[in-house]
Amino acid sequence: MTTAVNPVGTDRDIAGPFPRAQVLEQLLSERHSCRGFRPDPVPRPVIKSFLALAQKTASWCNSQPWQVTIASGAATDKFREALLAHVQKPETKPDPDIPFPREYRGIYLDRRRECGFQLYDSVGIARGDRIASGRQGLENFRFFGAPHVAIITTEEPLGVYGAVDCGAYVANFMLAAQSFGVASIAQAALATQSKFVKSYLNIPQERQMVCGISFGYEDSANAANAFRTNRAALPDTIDWVEE
Repeated sequence: MTTAVNPVGTDRDIAGPFPRAQVLEQLLSERHSCRGFRPDPVPRPVIKSFLALAQKTASWCNSQPWQVTIASGAATDKFREALLAHVQKPETKPDPDIPFPREYRGIYLDRRRECGFQLYDSVGIARGDRIASGRQGLENFRFFGAPHVAIITTEEPLGVYGAVDCGAYVANFMLAAQSFGVASIAQAALATQSKFVKSYLNIPQERQMVCGISFGYEDSANAANAFRTNRAALPDTIDWVEE
């Protein structure tokens, strides 16, 4: 059963008269990281339609640094099998193009742990069960059963701003997909194997992989989809400067 979380920090008196804000709020509230998909493919016209929306993402100097490589159908299944086999080799180590966070501290560590505990509780993994948690972690490389996976890359010389622009694109990709009833999950895990991913999909090695996005139609019966993460209240994330 899905646990609904009401959006925090929403001023209902202000949002009420604005129906477009209500639609956006609904989409933002519905969208979540889907960890269990049905095998049904998303029709190509639907994919193109939400990609056209995501393409409107703002970017630094309108550089639009994102390049998107999408696997569908049999290509997804072959990629899934190859990547899963690769990550299970003893010699395979994480090697992302863009460094991962050096450390999670304080509230950021707390939020990360809370999300992990929610997932494990949802799928029945006891805390400290490293075998079961490792098995769940491998689901990333199975794309959680999704029929489609997108790989997002940026141009290396654009540096951090290129990656930031791609982050904005990823958010809009997932929100636009949600508006068509398509579930998704952004996956940094796939970027840990950036060289293999780029080689397999014929993406130039000089490009930097930001993340992957698995997408398709949600399997609502999958226990991994039976929770929702919280969001911090506005006073916890906003500082007002008025003088």
